[in-house]
Parts: sequence; structure tokens; C-alpha cells
Amino acid sequence: MLIKKRSSILSVTLVAGSLLLLQGCSTKVGYQDATGVETTTIDFGSTDLQQIAAKMVDSVLTFPPIVQVTNERRPVMFVDKIKNKTTEHIDTESITDTISTRILRSGKFRFVDMTKVAEVQEQLSFQNNSGMVNQDAAAQIGRQIGAEYMMYGNLSSIVKKTNDVKDVYYKFTLKVMHLESGIVEWSDEKEIRKQREKSLFGM
Repeated sequence: MLIKKRSSILSVTLVAGSLLLLQGCSTKVGYQDATGVETTTIDFGSTDLQQIAAKMVDSVLTFPPIVQVTNERRPVMFVDKIKNKTTEHIDTESITDTISTRILRSGKFRFVDMTKVAEVQEQLSFQNNSGMVNQDAAAQIGRQIGAEYMMYGNLSSIVKKTNDVKDVYYKFTLKVMHLESGIVEWSDEKEIRKQREKSLFGM
């Protein structure tokens, strides 16, 4: 009887311990400020993207020659893919999306989307050649407006580390070129430096 009693107590204790362990490992989900500072890791993150976008948009829209041109009209621009020269897998398209969206919403520029050329060609071919679309309402081939400016750039990094410290330096460079003349009308950079130090306990 004593052995059975001890066995029962042990079972109850194990069950209670398991329940407490499960409670301690439960997952908590909540909303956070999308513009808040993100320091989960030293890698490129949302705060870095937001800082870059804010700096680049403010710089290009306040550059005197650009201000003069955009006061008179809304030039057409296309954004080339940003080159990722870092060792990280970084979605540079997300950076250019944020920058071009903010510039477009400023009302100063218009954009053509070069990533959708194949889809546009397919749709125009359908409207003009399929025989299924009223030609009075069809979008005509050869009437698109060409881009006057091209925005392009790159993201690079320098990483240095010791046993206790890791230091990452990012440099984002963006340029705007006048396509017909080949002249770079504007350029700017944004530098970001991040450092991670190990605690005394190795965390």
C-alpha cells in the first residue's frame, strides 16, 4: 500500500510539473508599433529600412535642381533593382518599394513599373489581337510614356567581430540618372552602424 501511495504521489507531482512547464512555454502574440525601434538581432531589420527610406526621400525631394524640375511638372521615373552587396539575404525590393511609394505620394514624380512589362505586353496583345475586345475601348500599343529618370543604387556592409563583439556597418547609396543625357542628377547615402556585445553570462 505504501508503494502504491508513493507511486500515486509521484504521478500527481509529475503531472503538476508538466502542466507548469507547459504554462511556462506558452506562446504570447501581440501587436507592436510597426515604426518602433526593432533590436531583436544585429541583422538588417525594419528600423534600418525605415531610416534609409526617410533619409532618401527627404534628400531627393529637397535637392534644389529636383525641386525646380518637379515644380513645373511630374517627371516619369523607373526604379532599377537595388544591388545587395552584403553577405545577408536582404529584400532590397522592399526598400525600393517603400522609397518609391513615398515619392509617388508626394505628388512630385510618376513611375513606370518595369517588373510588369511582360504582363502589360500580354494584356495589350490580348486587347488588340484577340478579336474579343472592342477596339474603340482597347488600350493602344505604342502609347506608353517612357521614363525620363532612373533611380538605382546598392546596399553594402562591413562586418567585423571578435569573441565578444560583432560590429556591422551598412551603407546604402541611391542615385537618380537622367536617361537621355546619362547625367546623374542626384545622389545620397545613408550609413548605419550596429554593434552586439556578449554579456558576462554568454547570452
